[in-house]
Amino acid sequence: MDVHLTLDTDTVEQVATFEQLCVDVGTTVRETLHAMKEKRRGAVLVCEGEKLAGIFTERDALKLMEPGANLDQAVGQVMTANPETIADSETVGDAIKKMSRGGYRRLPMVDPDGRPKGFVTVSSILHYLVGHFPAVVYNLPPNPHHSTQTREGA
Repeated sequence: MDVHLTLDTDTVEQVATFEQLCVDVGTTVRETLHAMKEKRRGAVLVCEGEKLAGIFTERDALKLMEPGANLDQAVGQVMTANPETIADSETVGDAIKKMSRGGYRRLPMVDPDGRPKGFVTVSSILHYLVGHFPAVVYNLPPNPHHSTQTREGA
């Protein structure tokens, strides 16, 4: 199987996580953090109506962990507005390029009308790649580049 061809033909719907957590732009940061903890999510899609307005991640939350931070402000004030997205029709290769170029761990996946459908994550892409090379990945030694510094044995 030619992985390069597969990356250029398989759509991100094949690797996406569809269990996204969405909150309204007016939801407080405190409520958003509680929802993230309860649902065990590292990111929340912030919507205005049905359309994606931004993303709020654990990295954004860390910026608010200083003494006196206002957790009762709207998440819409501290989210990353207009995040890089990926259309459900784009390829896995497109997702890898966008994530690599922007340093993203997640890309919101949207339909043609801008409504969120899910996430493409680094881990979902890694699972996809492992599915193409299971023997190589599962048969790696614990320290693949380890070389013995001293002679072993008697």
